[in-house]
Amino acid sequence: MKFLRNLLATIVGLIIFTVLFVVFVVALSSQDKLEEVKDNSVLTLKLNQPISERSVEDPLNELLGESNSLGIVEIKKALKHAKDNDQIKGLYIEQGFFSAGLSKLTEIRAAIEDFKESGKFVVSYGEYYSERGYYLSTVADSIFISPKGYFEFNGFVGEVTFFKGLFDKLDIKYQIFRPESNVYKSAVEPFMRKDMSEDNKIQINELIASIREELMDDISSSRDIELSELNLIMDSLKIRLKGDAVAYGLVDDTLYFDQVDDRFREQLELEEDDKVNYISISSYNNSFKEKSKSKNRIAIIVGEGPIVSGNGEEGSSIGSDKYAKLIREARKNDKVKAVVLRVNSPGGSFLASDIIWREVELTSRVKPVIASMSDVAASGGYYISMAADTIVAEPTTITGSIGIYSMLPDLSGFLENKLGITSDRVKSGEYSDLYTVTRPLEAHEVAIMQGDINEGYEVFTSKAAQGRRMSQDKLKEIAKGRVWTGVQAIDNGLVDVLGGLDEAIQIAAEKAEISDDYRIVYYPETKDIFEQLMVNLSGGAKVKLLKNEMGTFYPYIEKIKEINEMVGIQARMPFDIEIK
Repeated sequence: MKFLRNLLATIVGLIIFTVLFVVFVVALSSQDKLEEVKDNSVLTLKLNQPISERSVEDPLNELLGESNSLGIVEIKKALKHAKDNDQIKGLYIEQGFFSAGLSKLTEIRAAIEDFKESGKFVVSYGEYYSERGYYLSTVADSIFISPKGYFEFNGFVGEVTFFKGLFDKLDIKYQIFRPESNVYKSAVEPFMRKDMSEDNKIQINELIASIREELMDDISSSRDIELSELNLIMDSLKIRLKGDAVAYGLVDDTLYFDQVDDRFREQLELEEDDKVNYISISSYNNSFKEKSKSKNRIAIIVGEGPIVSGNGEEGSSIGSDKYAKLIREARKNDKVKAVVLRVNSPGGSFLASDIIWREVELTSRVKPVIASMSDVAASGGYYISMAADTIVAEPTTITGSIGIYSMLPDLSGFLENKLGITSDRVKSGEYSDLYTVTRPLEAHEVAIMQGDINEGYEVFTSKAAQGRRMSQDKLKEIAKGRVWTGVQAIDNGLVDVLGGLDEAIQIAAEKAEISDDYRIVYYPETKDIFEQLMVNLSGGAKVKLLKNEMGTFYPYIEKIKEINEMVGIQARMPFDIEIK
C-alpha cells in the first residue's frame, strides 16, 4: 500500500513538473515576440483579478484556475502609451469581482482621466458593480450594467476580526504591552476584547467618513449629481433594482454584453458582422518596448505587505535585509539621482522597520528620497517613510498609527487544562525565562517589558519628529497610535503632498534637477517565468495549494500565521481593519 502511495505521488509530481515545464517553454519562446495591435482596437481593463502595485505572472495560478494580479504600474503604462496610439480608439472597463485598495483605484482613475484627454471614448460594463468598482467606473463616458446584474451602493463599513473568544475557549491569555498614551493603538484589541473600544470606534468612524467624502465628491462631479442627492441615495438604499440605478443617474442603461458590443461597433464604424478588436492591458504592454538613453535614473523601490526581518516574500511582505540592501544599492549607484520609496504596508516588526529607516535616512543625506504612500502606509509603514524629504499620499491613504506594542501569550492554562501538559524549570539567572509562554509574568517582569515598550515609543516619536521637523511633544499629540487618511495627515503635518506615484516621481525629478532627462527603474526586479517556476518548486506551490484547498477559510489561516510571526515589539496599524 505504501509503495502504491509513493508511486502515485511520484506520478502526480511528474505530471505537475511536465505541465509547468511546457508552460515555461511556451512562455520563453514568446518572451521576445511583440504583440500585434490591430487598427480600431479597444484597450480592455478587465477587473476580474486582484490589483497590486506590480503585475505578477505565475504559471501555477493558471493551473489552479486563479487569476494573476494586475499591477497599477502596468495599467498606467498601458494607458499612457495608448493615449497617443492611433490604433487604440477607446477604453473598455470590464467590471467584475476584484480586490484593490481605494488609493490604487484613485491612481488608476486619474490615469483614465488623462487618457480621456486624447478624445477617445471610455465605456464601462459589468454584471456586478461594487462601490469600489463603481467609483472607478464613474470616470467613464458611459456606464452600463446587465439587466439582471448586481449594483452595490449602500455605504462603507469598517470591520475588525476579534480572537479573544477563541482564546478564552482555549484557555490562552495574552499579556499585552503598549504606551499608556497609545489609546488608539487598537492592534492589540482583538486579543483583549470581543468588540471595539470607544476610542477605536471614533478613529475608524472618522476614517470611513473621510474616505466616503473623497469618493462621493469624485462621483458627484463625474456623474453630475448633487452631493446631497448622492448621499441620500446611498443612505436611503434607493438602489434596489438595476432600473433604480438608471433612474437616479448612476448608470446610463441596462444592457447585455452583445448590446454593448454593438455600441462599440457603432463607435468604431464597423459593419454588423465585423469583430471588435479587444486587447488586454498585458497584451498591449507586450506590443511595445519603452527605450530611454538617459543616464539619469530615478529608482522606485516598491514595498508591499507586512514588514518582517530577513528577505520576506516579494509582493507579500517587506523583508528588512532585502529592502535595506536595495536602498543602499540605490544610494551608492551614481546613475541613480533620486529614490522614490513606494510603500503599501500596515507595518510589522519594529526592529525591521528601524533597519529600513536607517537606510532611508542615510540615503536622504546624499540624494532626494520621496515616499509615495499607496493604500496604507501606517505604523511601521510610516516609520520607513518618515525619513524621506517629502511624503506623498493619496486622499484615501491610511497612514499614521505612530505607536508600538508587544504581546506575550500565557499558554499554561491551555497546555495543562486542555492537553494535560505541565512544565518545570531550572534557571541560571533570575530572568533566564523572561520570555516563556508556559507561565504568566510576574510584576517585576511586567515592568521590564513595559519599560522596553516605553523606550521604543520614545525612539519612534523622536525620529518621526525629526523627519517631520516638529517638536517631539507636538508629534506625540498627533500620534497616540491613531490612524489618519491622507487628507487628515496633510492637516496635521504627517504628509506633505496629496497625490500618487506620478506626483512623487515628478517631485523627485525636480529635486534632483533632472526633470527633462531621466528614466525610471523599478526595484526589486520582477521575476521572469523561470524564476517564478523555481519559487514554486522550492515551496511556493505549497502555499498556493493550501489556499486553493481552504477556500474562504484561508484568510483565518493567514491571521493565525501572522499572530505566530509577531515576535518582539510590533509597529503595526490596528489589526485587520477591512473597509468595504
